[in-house]
Amino acid sequence: MQRSAGKVYLVGAGPGDPGLLTMRGAECLRQADVVLYDYLAAPELLVHTRPDAELVCLGRHGHGRLMSQTETCDLMIRHATQGRAVVRLKGGDPAIFARMAEELAALEAAGIVYEIVPGVTAASAASSHAGIPLTDRDEASCVAFVTGHERQDKEADNTLDYAALAQFPGTLVFYMGITTAPHWSRELIANGKSPHTPVAIVRRCTWPDQQTFTTTLGELSNLLAESKLRPPAVLIVGDVARQRTPENWFNTRPLFGRTVLVTRPVHQADELANRLRELGANVLYQPAIEIAPPADWLAVDRMIECLGEFRWLVFSSANGVQHFLNRLFALGHDVRALANARLAAIGPATVESLAQYRLRADLCPENYRAEALAEALAAPTRGQRVLLLRASRGREILAEMLAASGAIVEQVVVYESRDVTTPDEQIAELMAAGKIDIATVTSSAIARSLVHMFGSSLRKTQLAAISPLTAEVLSELGHTPSIIAETYTSDGLVDAILTAAANATKP
Repeated sequence: MQRSAGKVYLVGAGPGDPGLLTMRGAECLRQADVVLYDYLAAPELLVHTRPDAELVCLGRHGHGRLMSQTETCDLMIRHATQGRAVVRLKGGDPAIFARMAEELAALEAAGIVYEIVPGVTAASAASSHAGIPLTDRDEASCVAFVTGHERQDKEADNTLDYAALAQFPGTLVFYMGITTAPHWSRELIANGKSPHTPVAIVRRCTWPDQQTFTTTLGELSNLLAESKLRPPAVLIVGDVARQRTPENWFNTRPLFGRTVLVTRPVHQADELANRLRELGANVLYQPAIEIAPPADWLAVDRMIECLGEFRWLVFSSANGVQHFLNRLFALGHDVRALANARLAAIGPATVESLAQYRLRADLCPENYRAEALAEALAAPTRGQRVLLLRASRGREILAEMLAASGAIVEQVVVYESRDVTTPDEQIAELMAAGKIDIATVTSSAIARSLVHMFGSSLRKTQLAAISPLTAEVLSELGHTPSIIAETYTSDGLVDAILTAAANATKP
């Protein structure tokens, strides 16, 4: 059969935590023309996709109709036959209770080339994140993965053999077994398994709101009825699930259980988000501003052509560094064009951005704000030509102070900063319901945009400001922050959030 030019990648998204995606999975997402993802795949995984990739949600429980398996297969085949690279992003591992056999049969029948990329399955994720070993040299030398939800029309010879499972000499892990637990627990007991067998229920494993419950096989139905636990969850049955301390490495992290909103532009959010996530936070994204190149490069290009006339280049943000230097290189120049100038940076992030281009900042103030930068530059720039590389909006204090101290100041806009006017619908709902614990505010522009986007709903979350200046802007807008960083960096902001969280948990 003649193969099409397209290809389908069945990629395991893992159990929830986006950090558990494999490197190969991320690579496939970056190459994809089309991504078909299900509700069990973390939305954060989509940041790996190209801006022009087509993203298709196959449905979420409680939010409209779920796409059928037949429809999903038809979509994969249609896009692949059009020559596209298609990623079918599946929660967990594609080969474990994920209907991979049906999808492979459809792809092979259509002559579609495919690749299978494994993912972390829920059983191993629940085990590691709840501190419950699936095997143990004394208590369980084997483990079985069992579905709690069989097809209704399955032939009797292929249905679960509860007599064999009851005698299984190891750990049983039930997938999709919450709603059917009264049935399978009763069948196991009826076939000889002790009602005193320990059971652990791990709900939403690897997510920041993970829950772990322990009971016995005989009491399982009662616990589920009383607690009204809902999927997704896995149930670990066997001696390894015997009651242990409820605390483990995962749920004792300092921000576990707290939801934090990161509001930086998409391309700058990862560093802050990753640190918060490592500390246990449930991190949500809602960019408050967008960063873009200038609508017209003419003014920047003119400045680049006369760079040799300036003795100082002053960068007030990492964005300024990136946009200016990328334009410099796009015009065919290299760093030798900066030979006559010294470089000033407003803070560590800007210094680091320069370092990424193998450039060293000659000056960075101890206090990371425009006034401190102007004071530090006052003496060395007196009588010198200075070029400020700036955003399309912002305070004029730096230019005014340098001019007042005797510098010959010119400015050029090297990037646009624009407000995001409409928040994501789900984020807006969570904010209005008071379900976002902390919202980070890392600039004055972000402060103003957040107030415009969320209005009075913003009072239902703690605001964490990166500096007193940002805090002052929030206060002027009627939203005084409860958390203010002492060091005006991302790390300083995280430290302030940790201090606030620790104080909130003290008796």
